[in-house]
Amino acid sequence: MTTSIFLFCRAIIFYLGYSLSLIPHATLCVLFGWMLPIKTRYRYVVMWNTFVVWWVNVTCGVSYRVTGVENIPSHPFVLLSNHQSPWETIFLYTYFSPLCATLKRELLRIPFFGWALATLNPIAIDRSKRIGARQTLLVEGKKRLYDGISVLVFPEGTRIAPGVEKKYSSGGAELAITAEAIILPVAHNAGLFWPSHKFLKRPGIVDVIIGKPVPAKGRDARELTEEIQTWTREVLRTNE
Repeated sequence: MTTSIFLFCRAIIFYLGYSLSLIPHATLCVLFGWMLPIKTRYRYVVMWNTFVVWWVNVTCGVSYRVTGVENIPSHPFVLLSNHQSPWETIFLYTYFSPLCATLKRELLRIPFFGWALATLNPIAIDRSKRIGARQTLLVEGKKRLYDGISVLVFPEGTRIAPGVEKKYSSGGAELAITAEAIILPVAHNAGLFWPSHKFLKRPGIVDVIIGKPVPAKGRDARELTEEIQTWTREVLRTNE
C-alpha cells in the first residue's frame, strides 16, 4: 500500500510538470513554429520531448540505456519500432531527429499536444480507409525521405502490452522498398515502466536496442517484415 501511494504521488508530480510545460510550449510552436524551416522546427518542437524524457526520470525513476548506437545510418531511413508505451513515441523523436512519425490523424486534434505535433508535418492516415492509408504512407513517406527526414512506422499499428504479440503490417517495409531506403529496426521494453493507459509509472531502465540496418531495395515486403518482426521478438524475450 505504501509503495502504491508513493508511486501515485510521483505520477501526480510528473503529470503536473508534463501538462504545465506542454501548454506554453505547444502554444509557441503553433504561433511561431510555421515560420521556421522544417529541420529547425524539429529541433525546437522536440525540446519538450527532451524535457519529458528527463522529467519522467526525475519524478518517476524511468531512465533508459541505448544499445547499438553505431548502427544508426548517416542518411535518412525507415525506423520500424515496436509500440508499447507513450514513452517511445516521445523518446524516438528526440534520439533520431529529424523524424517524421506515421500516426492516426485523430491525434492531431488533441489540444496543444496534437496542435504542436501538426507543425512537424507528420504522415497522418485515416485508418478507416486501409487502401488510402497505405497509399498516403508510401507517397508522403517517400517525400520525407527524399527531403532528408527519416520516417517512423509502428508496424503493430497500436500499443501492445509487454508479452503480447501482434503480427506486423508490411507498410513500413513497402515504403523502404519503394524509396530504396534502409530499414533501422528498434526494440524496447518501455511498457514495463510506463504502461499504456495506466497512471502509475514504475521505476526502472528502459532498454532501447538498435538493430543493424537492413537494405530494402529489391526485397519482398512480407519477407522483410517477418525478418524485422522475428528480430524484435527475440530481443524483447530477453528484456521483458
